[in-house]
Amino acid sequence: MEEYQREQVGLIFERVSRPSHMRIVAITGPRQVGKTTIALQVRKLLTESQTPCWYMPMDNLSSAKSDWLGLKKRRDGKLITSQPKEQILFDIWGSARRASASSQRGLVLILDEIQVISRWSNIVKGLWDADKVEGYPLRIMILGSAAWRMLVGRNEGLVGRFDSIRVNHWSFREMAEVFGLTADEYLFYGGYPGPFSEAWGTTRLTGWQNYIANSILAPVMDRDIMGLKRIRKPSLMRQLIDLAPRYSGQVISYNKLLGQLQDAGNTTTIVDYLDLLSDAGLIASLTRYSSAPYLSRSSSPKLIALNTALMTALSGYSVQEAQPNRPFWGRVVESAVGAHLCNTRGPVTRIHFWRDRSGQYEVDFVIERGPHLVGVEVKSGNVRSRRGLDAFKSRFPKAKTMVVGPRGIPLDNFFSRTAEEWIESL
Repeated sequence: MEEYQREQVGLIFERVSRPSHMRIVAITGPRQVGKTTIALQVRKLLTESQTPCWYMPMDNLSSAKSDWLGLKKRRDGKLITSQPKEQILFDIWGSARRASASSQRGLVLILDEIQVISRWSNIVKGLWDADKVEGYPLRIMILGSAAWRMLVGRNEGLVGRFDSIRVNHWSFREMAEVFGLTADEYLFYGGYPGPFSEAWGTTRLTGWQNYIANSILAPVMDRDIMGLKRIRKPSLMRQLIDLAPRYSGQVISYNKLLGQLQDAGNTTTIVDYLDLLSDAGLIASLTRYSSAPYLSRSSSPKLIALNTALMTALSGYSVQEAQPNRPFWGRVVESAVGAHLCNTRGPVTRIHFWRDRSGQYEVDFVIERGPHLVGVEVKSGNVRSRRGLDAFKSRFPKAKTMVVGPRGIPLDNFFSRTAEEWIESL
C-alpha cells in the first residue's frame, strides 16, 4: 500500500509545493483511511523536488518517521520532549520559521495528530497570522485522527485560513486495484485498507473483526468523541455506536432507537449523538426528501453505515454466511450504495431517501443538487418492480431515476462513478 497513491496526494503536493500558497492545508476524514500515508507521500515528493519538509507526529515525536530527532541534532539537543506539548509546538514552529527563511523554496511543516495539543487551533491561528505579517515562506499541513468538525469544535478562528482536503473511505475501485477484492468481498469487508495490508490477508475473519472493533470503533469513541466533545451520557453514546450500524439500510424512528437503549435520554440527545457519528465518518442519518425542506428534518432517519465493514463486522457472519441471508445481504448492498453516494457527493449535494405520505411507496436514495434530482432504487435480487420509482417520478416529474443491481446498473459499474458523475450522466 506504500506505493499506491490516492488522488489527494497530487492535489496536496501541487498546493504546498508553491511558496506562494498562503492557506493552511487540513487533511480531514475518518480514522484509518490513510491520511498519514498521504502526508508521508507528499513529504517524499517535496523532498524529491528539493522543497524542505518536516513531518512532526505530535503524539509520538520520537517515531522513526518523524523529523523531530533530526531537528534536535541541529539544535544541539535543546528541544526537550518532556516540555508541555504546547511549548513543543511553539519550539517546532519557531525552528520551522527560521529554516523557511533560509531556504529558497521555503519549508512545509506537517503537524500530524494535532488534536493531542490542547487549544491547538488558537495556537495555530496565532502563529500562522504572525507568519503572514512577518512574511515567512512557511506552509502548514495539519492532520488529526478525528473529523475536522470535531477537531475545531466551535472555534471559528481558523475560518478562512485553511483549505480542507477530504480523504474518505476507500472506494471499490481502489480496494479492487490494490488488494484484488471482488464486488461481493468489497460489500462485506468494506473500504478500510488496514487489514488487507497485513500478511494474513482476508482469510482471518476474527482478526478483521478485531481490527474494526479495536482500531476503528473503540478509538472513535474514546479518543474522538469522548476526548474532544463533552458527552453528558457516555453509556448512551457507547450503546448507540454499537446499535446504529446494525440498523444500517433501515428507516427507524428516534423513539424506537431510544427503546433499544438502556439509558434515559430523549430524541434531541439521540439526534445530537447521531450527528457526532456522522462527523466521525461512521453513520449517516438520511432525511426523507421533501420539496419543503423543513419537513425533512422532522422525519425518521434512514441510517447508513458509511463503510459496510461497520455493520458486517458486528453481525457475527462470515461472507459465506451473510450472502444466503437475503434480508441481511440486501441491507448490506443497499448500505454500500448509500455509503458510496454519501462518500463521493460534492459539498452542495445532499443524499436523502423518499417515502410518500401513505408509506406505501419508497425510493432507497434521492440525490439532490440544485435543480437536479435523481431517484435511486437498489435491487439485490431479481425483483423487477419499479413502483417506488414510478411513484417518485409521478410526484417529481423532472426527476431522473436509476436502478442499481440486477436488471439495472451493475454494482461494479455503479461504484466506478461518483455521485456527481451520476448526476451529470443521466
